[in-house]
Amino acid sequence: MEKRRNKHSRKKKKKWLWITLSIILLIGVGISAYLYSIYNNVKTTVDNDIHETVTGIDHEATKKKVDDQDPINVLLLGVDERDNDKGRSDTMIVMTLDPTNERMQMVSIPRDTRTEIVGRDMEDKINHAYAFGGSEMSVNTVESFLDIELDYYLRMNMEGLGQLVDAVGGITVNNEFAFEYGGKDFPEGEIELNGEEALAWVRMRYDDPQGDAGRNERQRQVIQGVIDRGANINAVNKIGDIMDVLGNNVATNMKFEDMRNLVTNYRGARKDVSSYQMSGDGTTIDDIYYLQVPESEVEKTNEMIQDFSS
Repeated sequence: MEKRRNKHSRKKKKKWLWITLSIILLIGVGISAYLYSIYNNVKTTVDNDIHETVTGIDHEATKKKVDDQDPINVLLLGVDERDNDKGRSDTMIVMTLDPTNERMQMVSIPRDTRTEIVGRDMEDKINHAYAFGGSEMSVNTVESFLDIELDYYLRMNMEGLGQLVDAVGGITVNNEFAFEYGGKDFPEGEIELNGEEALAWVRMRYDDPQGDAGRNERQRQVIQGVIDRGANINAVNKIGDIMDVLGNNVATNMKFEDMRNLVTNYRGARKDVSSYQMSGDGTTIDDIYYLQVPESEVEKTNEMIQDFSS
C-alpha cells in the first residue's frame, strides 16, 4: 500500500510540474495543487505582480477560444531593460498553440523590421513600439503588421530569462558553430548552459552568419530548453525559485484562472514544435538600418499562422 501511495505521489508531482512550465511558455508557470501555500503563492504572484491589462485584445473572445479549445496566438516579448531606459523588445515571437492537433508554432519577427507603429502615425523599427508605448503598442503593431488577432502576450526581461534557466537547473541546446562571446566559449554541438551562459549565447549577433535570424533561432532553442528541462524537475523544490523570477521579470494579460484553463486545455501543444523566421532585405534610410520585409513574406507568414489556427 505504501509503495502504491509513493507511485501516486510521483505522478502528481509530474502533473503539477507540467503546469509550472506551461504558464511561462507559456513559458511556463504552475501550481502545486496538493500544497495550498504554494498554490496561493502562485495565484498571488500572477494576479498581483504579473498581470497587466492591454485594451487591444478582446479578452472575452479569447476566453471563448480557450473554453472551446480553439487555437490561440500568444505574443512573446523579450525586453532588454537598462537603467533609466524602458528598453526595446529585442525578441518578438508569435506563438500559436493548437490543442486539437497537439502542436505549437513559433514565428520570429526580426527586430529591425520597418513597419507602421500603431499609435505613432509613423514607420519605424517594429521593436521600437515597446519603447514608445509598452506592451499595448507592441500588441497593436504586431496585429496590424501581420493582420492577425492576438489572444495573450507575455513580456519578459531578458535578465529574467537567464534567471529562469538557473531556476530549472540549466538547459541543453544544440550549438551549430563554435564561437566566443562575453568572455565565454561555446563549442559546436550539444552543450549545457547555465543562466549567464544562456544569455550570452542568445545575445551574440554579429558573428552569426545568419545575423539576427541566427540569434532568433537560439532564442527559440532556449525557450524550448526551459520547457524540456522543466518537465523533468521536481516542482516542489523549484517552484519558489521560478515564482521569484516571474514576479520580478514577467508581465502578461493572463490572470491566474486564464493560466489554469490553458494548462488544462493546451498542455499537449508542446508535443510537436515548429518554428519560422521571417526574412527581408536590409536597407538604410536617413543613416538608420532597417529590414524591409516584402509584402509577399508578410502574406506568407499570415497564411502560416491562419492555417495553423484553422
